[in-house]
Amino acid sequence: MGLTKQYLRYVASAVFGVIGSQKANIAFVTLRGGEKGRYVAVGACEHVFIWDVRKAEKVLILEGKKHEVTYLCPSPDGVHIAVGYEDGGVRIFNLLNGESNISFSGHKSAVSVIRYDALGARLVTGSRDTDVIVWDIINECGLYRLKGHKDAITQILFLESKNLLITSSKDSFVKWWDLDTQHCFKTMVGHRTEVWGMVMLNKERRLLTGSADSELRAWDIQYIEEGKEVGEPQEKKVRTLLENEEEDEEGLDEEPEERILSCKKAGSVLREARDRVVSLVTDAKAKVLACHGLDATLEVFTVLSEEEVQKKMDRKLKKAKKKAKFQEGEEHGPEPVVERKLSDEIQKLANIKASSKIRSMDCLAVPNGEMKLALLLQNNTVETYTLNTTEKNPTGTKTSRLTLSGHRTDVRTLAFSSDNIAILSASGETVKVWNRSTLQVIRTMGCEYALCSLFVPGDRQIILGTKSGKIQLFDLASGSLLETTDAHAGALWSMCLSPDQRGIVTGGADKTVKFWDFELIKDQDSGKNKRLTVKHTRTLQLDEDVLCVRFSPDQRLLAVSLLDCTVKIFYTDTLKFFLSLYGHKLPVLCLDISHDSALIGTGSADRNVKIWGLDFGDCHRSMFAHDDSVMFLQFVPKTHLFFTAGKDRKIKQWDADKFEHIQTLEGHHREVWCLAISPNGDHIVSSSHDKSLRLWERTREPIILEEEKEMEREAEFEESLAKGDEPVVPGETKGEAEPAGKKTIETVKAAERIMEAVELYREESEKLEEHSAACKAAGKEPKAFKLIYFPSVMYRYVLWISLTLSSVFLFSELEVSLLVLPFPYVPDLLKLFNGYVQQGLEVELVCRCLFFLLRVHFGQITSNQMLLSVIDELRTNTISKVREIRDVLGFNSAGLQFLQREIESKEDVMFFADATDRFEEKKRKRKKRERAVLTIT
Repeated sequence: MGLTKQYLRYVASAVFGVIGSQKANIAFVTLRGGEKGRYVAVGACEHVFIWDVRKAEKVLILEGKKHEVTYLCPSPDGVHIAVGYEDGGVRIFNLLNGESNISFSGHKSAVSVIRYDALGARLVTGSRDTDVIVWDIINECGLYRLKGHKDAITQILFLESKNLLITSSKDSFVKWWDLDTQHCFKTMVGHRTEVWGMVMLNKERRLLTGSADSELRAWDIQYIEEGKEVGEPQEKKVRTLLENEEEDEEGLDEEPEERILSCKKAGSVLREARDRVVSLVTDAKAKVLACHGLDATLEVFTVLSEEEVQKKMDRKLKKAKKKAKFQEGEEHGPEPVVERKLSDEIQKLANIKASSKIRSMDCLAVPNGEMKLALLLQNNTVETYTLNTTEKNPTGTKTSRLTLSGHRTDVRTLAFSSDNIAILSASGETVKVWNRSTLQVIRTMGCEYALCSLFVPGDRQIILGTKSGKIQLFDLASGSLLETTDAHAGALWSMCLSPDQRGIVTGGADKTVKFWDFELIKDQDSGKNKRLTVKHTRTLQLDEDVLCVRFSPDQRLLAVSLLDCTVKIFYTDTLKFFLSLYGHKLPVLCLDISHDSALIGTGSADRNVKIWGLDFGDCHRSMFAHDDSVMFLQFVPKTHLFFTAGKDRKIKQWDADKFEHIQTLEGHHREVWCLAISPNGDHIVSSSHDKSLRLWERTREPIILEEEKEMEREAEFEESLAKGDEPVVPGETKGEAEPAGKKTIETVKAAERIMEAVELYREESEKLEEHSAACKAAGKEPKAFKLIYFPSVMYRYVLWISLTLSSVFLFSELEVSLLVLPFPYVPDLLKLFNGYVQQGLEVELVCRCLFFLLRVHFGQITSNQMLLSVIDELRTNTISKVREIRDVLGFNSAGLQFLQREIESKEDVMFFADATDRFEEKKRKRKKRERAVLTIT
């Protein structure tokens, strides 16, 4: 049976127009040994863009899948970057090639903070689900999950000298975790509101926290060595207890006996801003501190070293002695004392005023004493500043500003040129023309708040309708504004080109529809050349505000949607009333007429789309289209297919003849305001509140509606399956540390695959036993083929399934799959694991799975007498095989070290060091040349 009607699939082609998304932070990165401070990484919807701030170019795109980026963290070696997403996933990208080979999935909601340890071997992530997870990057597995906070995690810090972790949260608590024992040993409750940020200063001896007020609180950290409390006098212990009780009254929840460290409040640093702290960061050596709130001001502080503070205190003491001597004359008074304050250690350096509100920032110290600052602003802009910290009163100097590749406000109107090459986008302050193939900006022109737009026939001029009711006419060749015409007393909501291409029609909030003709007049500036203008010819007065106007393609009718939820149809020539289309419960925000002037589609704020016939005004079908207001509707040229865009972030394609939903285009992360379809129907461009423009292109792949509906039902079922209860380890009570894995549809499917493989192994084993028994009863020899081939195939099939899952999943996810596995399958797996270990097949993977199953099902396994012999064999075999592997690794390591020493003694150079030295020499020469060029210029 052939397809009665073929639909072609539209797929996402590109994301452009966004410089940096507001949900993610900004971070300095280094590409291929390039200059530090030249490249910044920002989240761009589901992707990560790497910008060269010097050239204002996008140099690398780290492509995401579906969910929006929420946090970025470069690795200590600068080669990788960890990216957190809205769904709780984490991916690690290689900045050399842009590929991602490691991904973690453990959180249930958006990742709010990521931190590497000093070596870059462990990764800690915090989320809005209140959990903190520690990941092992080398083994690509989750180590454990730390639970204890009651609200979203805001910041995480590693203590490099100790194996400790500090976490802050919106629940107003700061918790200290011992990673050796995986428990919280201290909770600081000295904050009255959310803790939004924190940093370590003074070689991990001071903690600075930022809250919802203008105060940065400082805490002194003192590490308690083992045995320090032994042999203390009784008076000292009593004094310590009294001090701890006083600290408890001040807001510190400390035990009388401190086990690892003590934390005391040292004072506060006051900020100028009165709102909450948004970002609180330091450079790598914690010498400069920068913070900002919800406004456009960045405050920079300098953190003095102990030597600098001591010199300052000596000067103060000297000055105090001199003053006391002058006041007392010859008399000798008491020795003056100068009290050391927190303001002597942390001093205000400068204030930097950005051009808009700051969303995120990062700082980087360079060797010449300069501090580079990168700011991600809330108006889709990235700015970089330099600050010379060696000066007495430094001022921030703006070095670059990325604005060309995006709009400052939401794009509210889009249009395609007649040749399908140029795309027009207009927002509240600028109008831009893009090249569709290269996605580069061709023209940028300042305008008023634009609501509708179109290309003038010939594609040399564009017309905008503004919120103030004006028509603005621009020339693309010169990029200049030709004229501004006052068209309506209120907002000009809609504009449509007449089918004969001789004029336009506009509808506004002043309850009028106006007709305009194109005319050529003499240019007053040049005097000789002619330029285009619009001339008002007719006016149609109505009873309600006009929201949308459209000509029928035969120019016989004019459709007007009004604020009273109706659509009025008028004759174009006489402006006489023809039809009234009523049925929507809320105003019709968009409408369009098909190419043959037979159908009209209307989209309303009541979330419905209605298809009407233009012959008699009858409603063919009313369809529930979106979960929120339908913002835009347009027919595909020369078809009865149309697209709708809604505030529910989706774009949908429909068939107006069969009244069927064809496909849904998902990708935008905020409300979709408008879209435009190219004249040939091959491309769609859409704009959203997430500041992005998305390009969609039509492929040659056909869509079969039954298959699409079946896939949607399967996706819904799988989503509901993954949202079930988390598997529980028998006998284990929930504490502060839990496994890092998360139940997903993939882990459920993996468990099913393991069960199928074990069942298949059982069936084939039973068949083999039956065959052997039958042959024995008949006095025949069993077939050698079945005796040798079938057990071997089934035996290795289970191992192949395990290997496939381990290559696809992290071991923490494989653990969840094994946890879901029912116990009746475990004895068979243990017997199989014993055979694998004996033969030396994937011993490491088998041992990890074996130990996990033993820990989970310990009670049932030990109570099963049938498994005692298997466990005893496993104990012997695993110890011997692991020792063999360890011996092989040690032998290989010793052999490689011997080869290294041999090569070094022969060539008289350090192995692997020569190439690095040459690279450093080239780098020094290049910097020397750049300084020479700068000196000459």
